[in-house]
Amino acid sequence: MNHAQLTALGRALRLLGEHGEALTTDTPDARLHEVKADLRRALDLVEDSVAGGAPTTRCPEHPYGPVDKSAQDLCLLCETRRRTARRSEFHGGSGRGGPETPATSPSRYGVREDRPQPQQRWLPEAWNGREWQLCGTPRRDRHEAEAYLAAQRRGSRAAMAYRLVHEFTDYEVLRIWGTPVKVDIEPLGNL
Repeated sequence: MNHAQLTALGRALRLLGEHGEALTTDTPDARLHEVKADLRRALDLVEDSVAGGAPTTRCPEHPYGPVDKSAQDLCLLCETRRRTARRSEFHGGSGRGGPETPATSPSRYGVREDRPQPQQRWLPEAWNGREWQLCGTPRRDRHEAEAYLAAQRRGSRAAMAYRLVHEFTDYEVLRIWGTPVKVDIEPLGNL
């Protein structure tokens, strides 16, 4: 809404307020028609000044967000946040600033809850003659990774050796299939 629209709408609404104060039981019909015309003029000014559509929720943070009919403010985003908070309270999570956590100044490096949780993966690797290299997509399931390596070993272009590496904040070799042999790429042993 620009300044001209704002002043015109303010003037129209003040005029309607004066009409409202002047109403009595014996107000003539001509005066009521005048009030009706001023109301239409004010509604037209409001219609012209509104740029977007009507908000879908009653949430001041997400007025045009997705709707959840069961939420008090109809906002799905805020209701999801509230449900998560209630669920963590129900399952024993105190959340930040609870009674058992003392209030301290924020750490430069963050707190443990701010960092992502370490993820556990199994990395299938093949020996290429000089080093171990990743030979497939890291898997979240160990049995799936072992089945993948078994299929690779049975394949037509099988490597000399395969291994399965467990990744969980650090690496641990779980199992090795075959024997890795260092292969010199120079003929005659680099003579």
